[in-house]
Amino acid sequence: MSDLPLFRNPEASLPERVQDLISRLSLKEKVGLLKNEAAGIPRLDIPAYNQWSEGLHGVAGQGNATVFPQAIGMAATWSPELIHRIATAISDEARAKYHAALRRFKTSLMNQGLNLWSPNINIFRDPRWGRGQETYGEDPYLTGELGVAFVQGLQGDDPRYLKTAACAKHYAVHSGPEGTRYSDNVEVTPRDLYDTYLPAFQKLVQIAHVETVMGAYNRVNGEPCCAHTELFRILREDWGFDGHIVSDCGAVSNFHTQHKVTQDGAESAALAIKQGCNLECGQEYSKLPQAVERGLITEADIDNALFYVLGTRFKLGQFDPDERVPYATITEAVIDCPAHRELAYEAATKSLVLLKNNGILPLKEDVRTVFVTGPNAASVDVLYGTYHGFNNEMATLLEGLSRRLPSGIHLGYHLGTTINHPDVNPQSWSVFSSAGADVTIAAMGLSPWLEGEAGAVPLSDAAGDRLQIALPQAQIDYVKKLAASGKPIVLVLFGGSPIALGELADLVDAIIYAWYPGQSGGEAIADLLFGDFAPSGKLPFTIPYTEEHLPPFGDYAMVGRTYRYMKARAQFPFGFGLSYTTFHYDNLALSAASVSAGQPLHLSINVTNAGDRAAEEVVQVYLRDLEASTIVPRYKLVAFQRVALDAGETQSLNFTVEADQMRFIDDNGQAQLEPGVFRVWVGGSSPDPRALELGASALVSADFSVK
Repeated sequence: MSDLPLFRNPEASLPERVQDLISRLSLKEKVGLLKNEAAGIPRLDIPAYNQWSEGLHGVAGQGNATVFPQAIGMAATWSPELIHRIATAISDEARAKYHAALRRFKTSLMNQGLNLWSPNINIFRDPRWGRGQETYGEDPYLTGELGVAFVQGLQGDDPRYLKTAACAKHYAVHSGPEGTRYSDNVEVTPRDLYDTYLPAFQKLVQIAHVETVMGAYNRVNGEPCCAHTELFRILREDWGFDGHIVSDCGAVSNFHTQHKVTQDGAESAALAIKQGCNLECGQEYSKLPQAVERGLITEADIDNALFYVLGTRFKLGQFDPDERVPYATITEAVIDCPAHRELAYEAATKSLVLLKNNGILPLKEDVRTVFVTGPNAASVDVLYGTYHGFNNEMATLLEGLSRRLPSGIHLGYHLGTTINHPDVNPQSWSVFSSAGADVTIAAMGLSPWLEGEAGAVPLSDAAGDRLQIALPQAQIDYVKKLAASGKPIVLVLFGGSPIALGELADLVDAIIYAWYPGQSGGEAIADLLFGDFAPSGKLPFTIPYTEEHLPPFGDYAMVGRTYRYMKARAQFPFGFGLSYTTFHYDNLALSAASVSAGQPLHLSINVTNAGDRAAEEVVQVYLRDLEASTIVPRYKLVAFQRVALDAGETQSLNFTVEADQMRFIDDNGQAQLEPGVFRVWVGGSSPDPRALELGASALVSADFSVK
């Protein structure tokens, strides 16, 4: 290969190849590679490449692809193993689509590339945030564990090449409000920063070796996230991040248009480059030559940014022959293949959370008349959520039920009410039909029309957020009309964020949270209703009674937020979810009654399926420092495991509470470990008394000391 340029030689080291390519480029060509729409360089046979693609819960925005449950629904599975398989499927399909685009067009457009700007690992700190559906919920530990699994599935396990380049976003301290995200300055204490907002990012960098980190739109303590001195120092120096940093789209222009920290586009681009934002999604980096002329930066600063950006493209194999890149052989046959369809169905089944059941579920085979109603019963939109791909066999709830109902059962349907507009027709045949049915399946909740990212939610009055967390009033009124007949109602909620039900929870016989469940959502819900499997999903967030129990939306202090710090009584607590069977926990055994500082604690627990059917349970372990000298969580998740148990089966499970998990974060953001007494709980939910009221199995607990 001596006749090849060094950057084309796969035998050379990556730094040598990157530096060789940089040395061959003009300033204009360098700048052209630092934007998401990277320009081609024909003289070096480098095609144009769009570095913006999405893969949150399936390959987004380019033809047929497998559509998995929205990220918050995947989080409800509490299964890193399942999420790893989902991400592997997504990256397979992304690879196939990328190579198909290259073969057909010799280039790739947006959403046809290998830079997948997923996952979103921001903490869902406030139920009003419209983009919370893109996250893995409100807990840093759960988010980190699921995020690591997702990144590892996207990036593959080849020691040399990335299958796709995953992206941890939005770094950092970012979770609404959507309407002011471009200009907000978020004030955060060192304690909250290191206790809540950074842990998941650290895990993805140090454990999953995520290739890309995306900066957020807002400022944090006065500095824009995409040019933040301390946040970037933590990322590069403390955590050893060696991938590239990309701006959120348009974030660099916000420096001068919104944050007013620079005067114009050239200053904004220069600030971002010097601070360490390597790649821009936007247009301000086109002004980098002007910034060089004005002496704001040097060409060496641009070279440094380009080193990281090109490094990712080399790891993706874009400058190597296909025969050297193992993932280049993935064909279009994997796209929405039978195995991926089965995986989408499995993910949907394990994501469904049963919040209430007075015994009506599973439906008996002798049910004669089933009536389906509600704005989400036949809606395809509520299968997708945000940042989705497309599929030609999306199964709505109505379609799923029509396929699943045994012959001879009458199925009726009526829309009943709109998603959020008051009824204007005083007559409603649907209420009469419901009163005559053996059971009514009421498909209610939210939709991407009501919650999501700013600019993409036509029915939101808060730029994609929700100012009230209850069901829209039209739905509340309609469910009350249905309930007046006294006939059984199963409430199926679609959505991506906490929905406060108030008295409606008492008026219905069963409640299922179905999320935005993906292409197989309707089938999964129908099969759950008729008992083809037992529900096993658990809430990845707390559902409060009302937004009045929450701190102001724009306040990023964690006091009063999430199950770890919330003092108000929850309607449905974090980690909660019922089954069609009962699980018993006993024989909790600790490795020691006292451990030395810096030593882990090992524990074991027996879990028994005390019912008459096989089921899966998510076993959760929580910890509290009972004698801490400063603010600490009420309790925090430190371990979990999904386990399958046959009827009557008992398994002994082992867990480890690591020494680092016994530490707390002090006022200065430092981890401290104090001697004292700790309590550990093990069970099928968080140790909130409300969970027991709702029918959760009793948790077991034990105290130990650290000396």
